[in-house]
Amino acid sequence: MGLLLFQALAAAETPPPSDPASHWDLSLLYRDEAAWRAAKDHIAAEIPKIKNYQGHLGESAASLRTALDFIYGLRKEYDRMAVYTSLRHDANTRDVAALELNQEGDLLGTELSRATSFVSPELLSVGETKLRAYLDSDPGLAPYRFPIMEILRAAPHTLGAEAEGVLSATGLITDTPVSLYGILANADIPWPTIKLSDGTEARLDQSGYTKWRAAPNQADRKAVFEAFWKTFRDYERTFGVSLYSQVKTDWFDASVRKYPSCLAAALAGDDIPESVYRTLVAETNANLPTLHRYFKLRSRMLGIPELHYWDIYPPMVKLDKTFPLATAKQLVLDAVQPLGRDYVALIGANIAGRYTDYYPSPGKTSGAYENGAAYDVHPFVLTNYNDDYESVSTVAHEWGHGTHSVLANHAQPYPTAQYSIFVAEIASTLNETLLLDHMLKVAGNDSEKLYYLGSALENLRATFFRQAMFAEFELAIHERVEKGDSLSGSELSRIYGDLLRRYHGDSEGVLKIDDLVTIEWAYIPHFYHAYYVYQYATSIAASQAFAERIQKGEPGVVDTYLSMLKAGGSDHPYDLVKRAGVDLATPAPYRALVARMNSIMDEMEAILAKNKP
Repeated sequence: MGLLLFQALAAAETPPPSDPASHWDLSLLYRDEAAWRAAKDHIAAEIPKIKNYQGHLGESAASLRTALDFIYGLRKEYDRMAVYTSLRHDANTRDVAALELNQEGDLLGTELSRATSFVSPELLSVGETKLRAYLDSDPGLAPYRFPIMEILRAAPHTLGAEAEGVLSATGLITDTPVSLYGILANADIPWPTIKLSDGTEARLDQSGYTKWRAAPNQADRKAVFEAFWKTFRDYERTFGVSLYSQVKTDWFDASVRKYPSCLAAALAGDDIPESVYRTLVAETNANLPTLHRYFKLRSRMLGIPELHYWDIYPPMVKLDKTFPLATAKQLVLDAVQPLGRDYVALIGANIAGRYTDYYPSPGKTSGAYENGAAYDVHPFVLTNYNDDYESVSTVAHEWGHGTHSVLANHAQPYPTAQYSIFVAEIASTLNETLLLDHMLKVAGNDSEKLYYLGSALENLRATFFRQAMFAEFELAIHERVEKGDSLSGSELSRIYGDLLRRYHGDSEGVLKIDDLVTIEWAYIPHFYHAYYVYQYATSIAASQAFAERIQKGEPGVVDTYLSMLKAGGSDHPYDLVKRAGVDLATPAPYRALVARMNSIMDEMEAILAKNKP
């Protein structure tokens, strides 16, 4: 039913951006703002009742179950409420009313966090022996087994009830850096408008930059970069204070919980071995010659002897093709066929529903994301669709996340439904890989095939090498603060610039990094979520391995893969992936990704040789 409905939709003409079908329907969360306020008032009235459970968690299995049912039930309600305000704000960051609503929700979230801060210390005081006995004796506690075991694992880094309450209260101020970044980068910066060589007036906000940085004319690309990055450079000091404040906040949180470093603290939550991070960085650096080979191929195909940073985004082969939204939806459906009929029907229903806000608009948050925290409703997706192939890939990516959320929410109870980014990015990048493989099959000629192969290379560059470079940057700036050093905006640009030049082979004459682009760190919102981006690189390595096995038709691999997604957050993510057949603490997956990159370049060079005049 869902698949047939979706195919009919895809055959229709793409609705214009003003059409309601191209926007999400937030009434699925709450009928209107009044309904949201009623939910907020209800949660606010319930929070004081949490105190009634304090001191009673260890009395019996029944008392523990009653307390956790109440607390997790309230958290679930709050998540739904927070999703509504977050989505409404991101649809238009200039909307002051939406901003105030979002801030109200944040304040309530801090109150909820503070009210429940006694739980971990009190469960630790109850002790592992008694807690295990309760879990074994009461089936109603089954949804809480893994969360309780996680609390016990974190015992060395859990403070007393009073201290935990104080730390929870710091949530009132610790989100200031990311809030400052969001408003500055999306709403307050006066974005420039430039005239391109064909007379087009290009407004270079973040969405416009993403579009015009791939302009076919090199002079236009240079002009785009100069105008856009000069705008960021004008705010280098402010962005520097913002990111430095975030890193100091990360170090405060880590050190007060007795972690030796911010990296250790960030990985501890999901029990990720530090060897995963270190192996990723080491293997990426060892394989920079493959990245440099890609840039040399790009230079050859574009006919640009001296490649600059503004030359990495245009496709190496021109594709005179646009991808209306309806076409994109059908391509995604066709691409994921190897995952089975059930998956195809599910993602089709997801994309056909009013769960996505597709097109860019003034004040809208840049980029794309999925938010699946509304457990009893549905995941929602934000994109900035531009009718190009990259936009198609973004739809496949974000609804890889969204379908993952649907699978996990249906298979898991609320306490274990939310999954780690470590697994999440596998679901999204695997869909991108399947899309690229599909496009290669349907390409009409060698030129189009070269376009998609080039797109595959760029995807691997951006998701593996670029994110690993980000990971190395994060490690460098956190280690600086951990040693007591300061970080100004100009120093952040110097550190980032050194990495840019090494990764891109500046000193070897592979690709020239001009000083103006070293401010790029200020453009990356992920740096406000400590040690987040490395998971893009580990995930695409894992997704390449899964995709290869799926495409080969290896018996049982689709079921194994989907079972990993359905597991949600019911186990440590590294263990989930390893059990599914990929060990990200070893060099093997990273070397396999690099081998795939080289094989793509071999294929491209063979096509070029065949068509050489």
